[in-house]
Amino acid sequence: MNRALKRISVAVLAMFLLLLVNVNYLQGFETSSLSTRPGNIRAVSEANQHQRGDIVTADGVKIATTKPSNDLYKFLRVYSSGAVYAPVTGYDTIYSTSGVEHAEGALLSGNGPQLAFRNFIDMLTNKPQKGATVQLTINSKAQLAAYQGLENILKGTHHVGGVVAINPATGAILAMASYPSYDPNVLASHDGTKVNTADEALLKQSPSPLLNNATQTTLPPGSTFKIVTSSAWLTQDSTRTTNSMVYSPQVLTLPQTVNKLHNDNNEFCGGAGANGQTTIIQAFSQSCDTTFGRLGMDLGGGALKRTADLFGMNDPTLQIPGVTVAPSQYLLPPSLATTAFSAIGQFSDTVTPLQEAMFSAAIANNGTLMKPYLIQQVTASDLATVQQAQPSVLNHSVSPAVANDMKQMMIAVVQQPQGTAFQFNSGNENGLVIAGKTGTAQNLLNGASPNPDAVFTAFAPAVNPRIAVGVIVQGGGYGAAAAAPIAVAVIKAYLGIP
Repeated sequence: MNRALKRISVAVLAMFLLLLVNVNYLQGFETSSLSTRPGNIRAVSEANQHQRGDIVTADGVKIATTKPSNDLYKFLRVYSSGAVYAPVTGYDTIYSTSGVEHAEGALLSGNGPQLAFRNFIDMLTNKPQKGATVQLTINSKAQLAAYQGLENILKGTHHVGGVVAINPATGAILAMASYPSYDPNVLASHDGTKVNTADEALLKQSPSPLLNNATQTTLPPGSTFKIVTSSAWLTQDSTRTTNSMVYSPQVLTLPQTVNKLHNDNNEFCGGAGANGQTTIIQAFSQSCDTTFGRLGMDLGGGALKRTADLFGMNDPTLQIPGVTVAPSQYLLPPSLATTAFSAIGQFSDTVTPLQEAMFSAAIANNGTLMKPYLIQQVTASDLATVQQAQPSVLNHSVSPAVANDMKQMMIAVVQQPQGTAFQFNSGNENGLVIAGKTGTAQNLLNGASPNPDAVFTAFAPAVNPRIAVGVIVQGGGYGAAAAAPIAVAVIKAYLGIP
């Protein structure tokens, strides 16, 4: 009997000690984790007892702010032009956060360690605690043009699209629009039932408005990938120039397959005969598939992948605070025939609109690709800067000489009469010259539309680039018809050109 009681006593003592250790561990080491855990009502209540900081654009437009609330919490989150900026701001609900609201949540709520001294001073002076203001790199005019462009062409369809604009010199994201989108205000309610109902309705929608198609959705790049193929070819031999001759057949016979590669409408390339030659700049501006299919086979998949990597593809480490980024992919093709298709942006090539903007940004910045970022700075309530962006280099994609050749080739796409985007040679009256590349990508995977995806990447002004843009419109048709007009509108909006 005594032995049994002793065993029970030892077991109870052991459990008590384990409980004591667990409580002390939670209090000593897991405080931060518990306080930020979704659904922690005390943390939610504490976060809403103080005025949350604003989220503003680079040009000073408030896109997320707070207003007084008469319910359990003191303040309610409010989003202006919610659907336009949703991929940027994300949402702030009583259960969870996303986007910039999540990435900078501690500073926006005023509870970040960087604000501890400021909060102490406010307490001594009896001032109400207030969260920090987060200033983004987004330009409101460019963002609105990007969203409206997508909405005008995609509304009423079941297709998706995205736009990203970047400052080539710094990597600052000037616009990041996605369609379809949603209004974060419906999730900002303090009524849990309303939040759940709104969330369930959004989750049922297809395609999902909660997905950021600017950075998460990957689709074939089509002929915009010829920027990579051309860069690899020019890099391979320093004696090559924009006027170097390349083989440009009307039909390219692919080895070990019955498939053949044709140009659009089975046309001849750059004035070449059925088995003739043309300059690389003519083939690029006219977007000749047979030319670049042959160049891809000559270069090989390894060279194409190395160059694609330098432009930011296949990089799972690319992270942007406040943004979920899906890596763009160039996979080594298994044969020469598939290498030819990959060289023109087909086969297994996939990119995001962000990647499309990065293609142009690298060329515009003399071959140096800057790391994209979204948050410019964070300031406390006394206007002291607590966080400041520092531009950094992601990759040296190509040499300055190759970048200059590519720049001339991208200008030819828009400026030369045979260029696939010549119809946008419309800014000359106000001095604007745009450099770009169209893409029309076949995409029949996963039941997608049989209509091609429209793709366009560009930068401007061509001489002194200030903005690089990438656009993908699923099922939009030709890149010049659906994607290019959106990019041009974003460029003009940012540069202040009517």
